[in-house]
Amino acid sequence: MIRRSASRIRTAFSALSHRNYRLMWTGTLVSNTGDWMDQVALNWLVVATTGSPFQLALVNLCRGLPILLFVLVGGAMADRLPRRRLMMLTQAAAMALAIFLAAMVLWGGAPLWAILTVATGRGIFTAFNMPVRHSLISELVPRHDLPNAIALHSMTVNLTKIIGPALAGLIIATLGTGVCFVLNAASFVVVIGSLQAMRFPPEPTRAPSLPLGRSIAEGVAYVRGERTVLMLVLIALVPTFFGQPYLSILTLFAHDVFQIGPEGLGLLMAFAAGGSVIGALVLASLPGIAASGWWMMAFLIGFGAILVVFAASPFLAVAPVLLLAAGAFYIAYNAANNTILQMRVPNEVRGRVISILMLNRGLVQLGTAASAGLAGVIGARWALAINGLIILVFGALVLLRERRITGLNGGD
Repeated sequence: MIRRSASRIRTAFSALSHRNYRLMWTGTLVSNTGDWMDQVALNWLVVATTGSPFQLALVNLCRGLPILLFVLVGGAMADRLPRRRLMMLTQAAAMALAIFLAAMVLWGGAPLWAILTVATGRGIFTAFNMPVRHSLISELVPRHDLPNAIALHSMTVNLTKIIGPALAGLIIATLGTGVCFVLNAASFVVVIGSLQAMRFPPEPTRAPSLPLGRSIAEGVAYVRGERTVLMLVLIALVPTFFGQPYLSILTLFAHDVFQIGPEGLGLLMAFAAGGSVIGALVLASLPGIAASGWWMMAFLIGFGAILVVFAASPFLAVAPVLLLAAGAFYIAYNAANNTILQMRVPNEVRGRVISILMLNRGLVQLGTAASAGLAGVIGARWALAINGLIILVFGALVLLRERRITGLNGGD
């Protein structure tokens, strides 16, 4: 039993045995923690300075809208340029913005126009960084460790959602918001250093680059022309629009349904994020399941079912358990989808395909707005139940009608 447990632990972290991936994983852990600290501190700075929910919405719109506008361009660039070099450039530019913001806050305060400028710049750089970061993973590990590498990456991203906001709250209360921005700027040094330390074979000769617009169109045409890839992209985007906003709807549950205040909201969010970490860690230890289309759909249907049960349950005591399960099922479905897609898509179009996948970051904002508006009309419980039911029906239709998806296994 002990030997089996030790073997399962080694499997769960097998991708970390590869030096290049280990460097990127460490840099991601530090950088994403700094980014979450920065997001919490920036939102707090805007509210504390202006007291206006409208200004807070404007800042987050400036950060989210450029992702929708530029992420396809970012994917095309990830297929045209050396990915490590492009990632270093985006991280260096983001660090410059972090230093600029920290300097303004520490030496007299940041006017709203400057905050909006920084938020917009970060959105643009994020649009370029996300496709190249996800595309680079496949170059850092051998094919058999790719499911584990993607699951560990998902675990890291969700772990920082817990660590970053917790550290930000502590630092803001004791040292001030400016220190959060300083620490975020310093975190980029780690990720740039880890990228610089990676060792790759000489870059292969690349084919002459297409014009940017044609390159983007070629990526879109590839997705449209490959039925399985198109379905995998839809399986990523549709549930994101209806499902991921549950994290924001939790605010309404804490305030109106359970009436447990901000402390209770923090507890609910922590259970959801903790479930995501557990789900990613379990998937990392089971590479066969991580590359299975059938299991991907089972996780998706389970996620929709849990949302419906959570929305209908009147018992606060079971809410944390349901949210733990929701977080685990959502990240398991998401990581499995990413794994199958990356193992199927050729390297020369991987950046552009992943950039289409990354549109889900913008869809989260639109889905949140739609869900919040629906909750205002019919209530938070009904809004979340409808979203969960849509995911259930969508998943069931794919499961019954798309045998090419449920039959996927590894690189099939």
